[in-house]
Amino acid sequence: MIKTWILYIVLFTLFPALIFSQRQPNQLASKKDSLMPGMSTSISFALENTTAESKIYDFTVTTSSPVIAPILAKAEFKIESNEKTIYLVPIRIAAQAAQGNYSVILNGTDRNDGTRLTKTAQIIVSGNRKLTLTSLNSPEFIRAGETIHASFLLKNNGNVTEKLILESKNAVVDHDASITLAPNESKVISIYKITNPELGQNEYQNLSLSVHSPDNPKENQTAYISTKVISVKPVEDDIYHRLPIAASFSFIGMKNMGIYDDGFQGEIYGKGTLDKDNKNQIEFHAVTANPVEFNSFTQYEEYFINYKRNNFFVHLGDKTYSASYLTEFARYGRGAEIRYDFKRFSVGGFYNHPRFFRDIKDEFNVYSTFKIRKESEITAGYLYKIPRKGEMNFGNLKLDSEAHLPYTAAKFRISKNISLSGEAAYSKTEQMEGTAYMWQAQVSFERLNGNIMYMRASPEFAGYFTNTSTFNGNIQYKISKKINVFGNYIRDAKNFQRDTLFFAAPYRDFLQYGIQYKYIPSGFITFYHGFQKYQDRLEPKQFDYNERYFKVSIDQQIGMFQVNLQGQFGKTDNYLSGFSGNSSFYTTNIAFEKFKTSFNIYASYSITSRYQMQNDKQVYYGARILSRFSDKTSLSIFYQNNYMPEEYFRDRNLFEILFHQQLFPGSELDLSGRYSLQRGQLGNKDFIFSLRYTLRLNVPVQKTAEYTSLSGNISNLGVRKTGGIKLMLGSYLSITDNNGNYLFKNVIPGDYFLEIDRSTADINDITNVSLPASLHLAGEENTFNFGLTTAATIKGNIQLSENDKEQYSFAQLQPKTEKKKRQSIIIEASNGEQTYRKIAFIGDIFDFTYLRPGEWKIKLYRNGLDKRYKIAIDSFQFNLKPSEIQNIEIHIIKQQSEIKYQQETIKVGYNKVKKKP
Repeated sequence: MIKTWILYIVLFTLFPALIFSQRQPNQLASKKDSLMPGMSTSISFALENTTAESKIYDFTVTTSSPVIAPILAKAEFKIESNEKTIYLVPIRIAAQAAQGNYSVILNGTDRNDGTRLTKTAQIIVSGNRKLTLTSLNSPEFIRAGETIHASFLLKNNGNVTEKLILESKNAVVDHDASITLAPNESKVISIYKITNPELGQNEYQNLSLSVHSPDNPKENQTAYISTKVISVKPVEDDIYHRLPIAASFSFIGMKNMGIYDDGFQGEIYGKGTLDKDNKNQIEFHAVTANPVEFNSFTQYEEYFINYKRNNFFVHLGDKTYSASYLTEFARYGRGAEIRYDFKRFSVGGFYNHPRFFRDIKDEFNVYSTFKIRKESEITAGYLYKIPRKGEMNFGNLKLDSEAHLPYTAAKFRISKNISLSGEAAYSKTEQMEGTAYMWQAQVSFERLNGNIMYMRASPEFAGYFTNTSTFNGNIQYKISKKINVFGNYIRDAKNFQRDTLFFAAPYRDFLQYGIQYKYIPSGFITFYHGFQKYQDRLEPKQFDYNERYFKVSIDQQIGMFQVNLQGQFGKTDNYLSGFSGNSSFYTTNIAFEKFKTSFNIYASYSITSRYQMQNDKQVYYGARILSRFSDKTSLSIFYQNNYMPEEYFRDRNLFEILFHQQLFPGSELDLSGRYSLQRGQLGNKDFIFSLRYTLRLNVPVQKTAEYTSLSGNISNLGVRKTGGIKLMLGSYLSITDNNGNYLFKNVIPGDYFLEIDRSTADINDITNVSLPASLHLAGEENTFNFGLTTAATIKGNIQLSENDKEQYSFAQLQPKTEKKKRQSIIIEASNGEQTYRKIAFIGDIFDFTYLRPGEWKIKLYRNGLDKRYKIAIDSFQFNLKPSEIQNIEIHIIKQQSEIKYQQETIKVGYNKVKKKP
């Protein structure tokens, strides 16, 4: 009787839901749809005795899964006559219970007549999603060129099977990209990365592993590891700040219109800073006279130097000087320029003696600029031109005196999408006055981009442009991701004062508009329509025509081939010859890359009425091959049979071969040869070749530090020898003497890692400090001592034992047949500086080898160990001696419950509801 009352007290304490006093069973709440793994609850069954006699039932409780366990599996229950009552079944849901539907079945047998009663209740175990991703093992240091291997422990702590995707942004996942983890399942995921053997300096490599579920983005997990990569080929630091300079010497030969000439040309170029703080910037260039006639493939004689510090800039020598767009847009000459920038105000000016424009002897310019805000400013300036003796011939303008040209220019950023700019200029000589102006607008929106510019110069304006105007603009609108519409218009200026070094391009009056459709990600088609007017600026003219045309262009990536096909059809009015006719063009471009070599093939066929003959047939074809045999060697070959007459204003290659070879670091050899059509020539071919040697130097300009040294001693802590040990400090090497002394001399100050070559010591020798050791070397001398001892080892095994002392007198867990699963734990060994981890299974042996003598702590982690298992002792601590092998035993206890049945019947449900007679 005492046991019965004790059981009542325990049940009422554990399950307060048993204590109720209600008349109607449907008012009793039974939680069946929000149950979580690991909880205990009770399930209610409504019972009714409709007979006139009391009934006594023997109840047994079963479930549809071992993870749902009844706490009272058997019981006796009495129901009075005409009574309605509730019978409560307490259950425990295992922590590993998966999400889903389960059944709790109540079976009863009437003691009097043996009739059977069966009731079933459905319960729902809710989903509990929880992933953990933790770093397991990774190297603290690694040498450049070796592979970083890191492992992570991924565990599904929830009760839902997870389909997961593994990825790493900076490493390779050594596993399938997609895995499935059952509830309470864990996996070790490994990643690796091969480091660059040419790494120039020590650096940290941070590797990451990311895990995410496509079905549940909230469960994304990312873990990181960090490893120090030590350079084996460090870039040699320097105690000097150096200025890079390239000096070259060329031999050039040329056959021009049947006359051969050759000679030598030298060049020196340098650009950099004169101090380690990079405040004093300098650039200089010197090229000796060209031994052959100048063209775009050879250099012209040039000398200049410029210097910049903070807000001050000065230039001396040759360059293209510019005052403003209207007054002096581009004039190559020899002179000087200076500029000083205040906070919001700049002043400057230049003097220029033009080298390729005979009409101007000298010109002076001064200006000042005021910055309104970051991208808005106003400039005011004055340009003074001095003519040579005689008259200045500015196209149709004749000047016989100096020209004064004040001007003002401005640009404004109206918003982040709109900007405006413009200029106004005035010119005055002794007899004439003129004006010019220019304005420009640009817009840039997500779908719309465009710009427009207009310039006008009066007939008496003595600036870069005279008696001319120009207008150009373009617009592009993105209708959708696949469709763009566009249009552009160009009308060139006719009269401008270009240097005689170059030819002017033909005059153009050009309008084109069209639509582009991207039919697949790797291909699009474009339709064009418009007109174009081309007029030769040279005499006698080779062409002068107006053409209306329609063009189709297809760009398509086909495998490794990039293909472009074009077809153009037009109606041409030839003003030079006085006839009209059709002009058709068919063009193909094919580009691809294979075996470190890029290929580009071009072919065009045309029937035109643009030139001297009507329906003139022309064929153009060519190819370029560029091969990079290595980082030091490359070869380029180009051929094209001819060019269109409109391209006369530039040098045009017919055949070209370029060979580049790096002889050794800082030393290069270039060989080139080409047939070409020079500017202004239509049929005369010239040959030019060049052999060029370049030496790249880093000239010291400032001493930034003094050399230092590192010395020390390796003490013998019980090893066979300390002599002949090889030590590495960056790119420096040292070997200990018989007493273990070492020395690094003439070391550049900085941060280093001191390493030991383990192959020069015995296999079980280990340093008494962590190596590689991070050292900061400064001053004249530095010292670092350490010792050499023998490594220790920790070995052990994991044993499983049963614990049968726990007994319960009030409940029984039904014995279930379950799939055997190997249980594992994580073993961690740490001495405060180094940490090693291993996953070991029950019944296995484990070891930690090559441990530094000293205090070591072993900690054990459950790693998802079943709750029925218990780690007897979860930590150990040892003071390891040199060469010691420490053995430990880890005991895992499996707790079992012996169930004793209650001998007396317990009535769990009550609250009678009797029917009225």
